[in-house]
Amino acid sequence: MNLPTTQVYPVIWHEGRVLLIDQNRLPLEYALVEISLVKDMARAIKTMIVRGAPAIGVAAAYGMYLGAREIETDNRDEFLAQLEDVAQMLRQTRPTAVNLFWAISRMLKTAYETLGSVEQIQASLLTTAQAIQVEDLQTCQAIGDRGLEVLPSTPHKLCILTHCNTGALATAGYGTALGVVRSAWRDGRLARVYADETRPRLQGARLTSWECVQEGIPVTVITDSMAAHCMKQGLIDAVIVGADRIAANGDTANKIGTYSLAIVAKAHDVPFFVAAPLSTIDFELPSGSLIPIEERHPSEIYQIGDTVTCPPGVEFYNPAFDVTPAEFITGIITERGVVAPSQLQQLQLKQPA
Repeated sequence: MNLPTTQVYPVIWHEGRVLLIDQNRLPLEYALVEISLVKDMARAIKTMIVRGAPAIGVAAAYGMYLGAREIETDNRDEFLAQLEDVAQMLRQTRPTAVNLFWAISRMLKTAYETLGSVEQIQASLLTTAQAIQVEDLQTCQAIGDRGLEVLPSTPHKLCILTHCNTGALATAGYGTALGVVRSAWRDGRLARVYADETRPRLQGARLTSWECVQEGIPVTVITDSMAAHCMKQGLIDAVIVGADRIAANGDTANKIGTYSLAIVAKAHDVPFFVAAPLSTIDFELPSGSLIPIEERHPSEIYQIGDTVTCPPGVEFYNPAFDVTPAEFITGIITERGVVAPSQLQQLQLKQPA
C-alpha cells in the first residue's frame, strides 16, 4: 500500500513488515521500529510504542496477519485454532481501547469467512488489515469535517483545548479530536491549540505539541491543573477530546484527567466534545461503569527519565483512563455526524460490521 509522504503515519506496511513510529522517543527523536513477528507487535502495543485507540486497532490488525503468517500448517481447522491463540495474545495487551477488540474480531471474521487454502486466508487477512488502515484515515478526515459543523460561532478565530494525543500518531494518520483541529486550521477558523501536558506520560506535551509544530499550528502547552484557570480567563472556546471506549449511554473512557476537564468545562459553560469513530462505541456496554480501566506501572508517576520525584515508602495508584459521564458531554463527533450522548443508539445501525 502506498501512502502519501506529506503526513505522519504511525503504522506503515512496508515490504512484508510493519514500521511503527516509536512514540516513546518523541519529541526528542524520530525513530522507526520494524515489526515482523506478532509477539513483537504485542509488546509494541503493551509498551506504548504505538498508542491511541484507532492506531492500536490498525496495529492489532497487522499483528493478526503477522501471527497468521507464522502459523505452519496447511490444515484449515488447525490454522483457525492457532489464529484464535494469536487473537488472545493481542487482546491481552491493552484492556480499555475497544478498537483493539473490534479490529481483532474483524480479522477473525475475515479468516472464518474466507474459503480456500490457508495461503488464501493469509492473503485475505493482509488485505483486511490494509483496508482497516485506509478506512480509519478516511474516517478521521470525515470526523474532522463533521466537527466543524458544531464548533462555536464566534467573531474571532477559535482557541481549542485538547487532552492527551488524538492526532495522526493516535490514528491511521489524521486524528479524531486533533482531526477537528486540523480541519479548523485548514478552513481558517482556528487561532490556537491549548494542549494539556497530560500526566503521567505527557502525551499532550510530547506528541500533540510535536504534531502541531510539524504543521505550523500555533500551540500552547499547559499543565493539566491550569485548564480551569484558562477557562475562567476566557482563553478557551471549546474542549475536544478523543475516546478509547464509549458506552451505549454515552459515558466515555479516555486518558486519565478527561473527567475532571469535563467538569471544569461544564462549570465555565465551555462546550465539551468527544471525537471518535463509530468503532469506538461499544453498544454491548450499557454504561461506563462496566468499562475496564487499565492500571499501569507506578514508575510512570514517580520517575521522569532517570529522575525519581518521590521519596521511598510512598504508595501509588496509576489508572491510565477515567470515565466521563454522558451528562458532561455536549456532543459526540463521529464520521456519520454529531449527536448528543443520549442519541447514540441511532448510530448503532451505522456501526461498521
